[in-house]
Amino acid sequence: MNDSASMYSEALITALMNADSVAVLTGAGVSAESGVKTFRDPDGLWMKFKPEELANFDAFMRNPELVWEWYNHRKEIAASVKPNPGHYAIAEMESLFKEFTLITQNVDDLHRRAGTSNPIELHGNITRSFCIDCNKFYDKVEVSEQQKIPKCDCGGMIRPDVVWFGEMLPMNAIQTATAAAQDADVFFSIGTSGEVYPAAQLPGIARQYGAYVVEVNPGKTSISFQMNECLLGPSGVVLPPIIEELKRRKLSA
Repeated sequence: MNDSASMYSEALITALMNADSVAVLTGAGVSAESGVKTFRDPDGLWMKFKPEELANFDAFMRNPELVWEWYNHRKEIAASVKPNPGHYAIAEMESLFKEFTLITQNVDDLHRRAGTSNPIELHGNITRSFCIDCNKFYDKVEVSEQQKIPKCDCGGMIRPDVVWFGEMLPMNAIQTATAAAQDADVFFSIGTSGEVYPAAQLPGIARQYGAYVVEVNPGKTSISFQMNECLLGPSGVVLPPIIEELKRRKLSA
């Protein structure tokens, strides 16, 4: 097992050169490199609230104005930051393999902004919303002093398209992510603690089905023991040299 952020193994490059299918799972650590605070980071006036008190359906029904105020604050933070080199390196992988799947636990849309075409968003996307009555989706909703709770054309309340506490992850997303893990020749787990299920099961599934499994993270996690290789460091430092070496070898092959 390789534990150096500055030195990836020859086995990893060989596995990538031979891979037809690559899957990547990302977590909050990738977004943190862009300056997006994690869900539980203290943040001004919101310090007095626990995430569980705001990110659930009952809280929304009790006080939708407060929940929308919090999510608008989070949307502003996401919009104010830019994708980092880790996001761009992951996006570049898409062009290097016959099959590529990005599975993300992040809701900030930074992978799309970096160029990844069709990420599987396990926890939703904070830029989207939908009506709780008719399920109509909205790419953009307006919140103003006059209308602090956005309403659908049908009259129903609109909520953020994110998975809240107590809600199931989208079944189609989980099924697609699991299939990608099963089919992967190489599987990356990047910037995730490995403690949030069912996403944390995916690296183990990938290895069970024969993938070369790699973890990229600043420190060891609860699933590091499942890996073929652990690269310690931020994704924006670890991934670009791997991509450059892979492109060099593909050009000379």
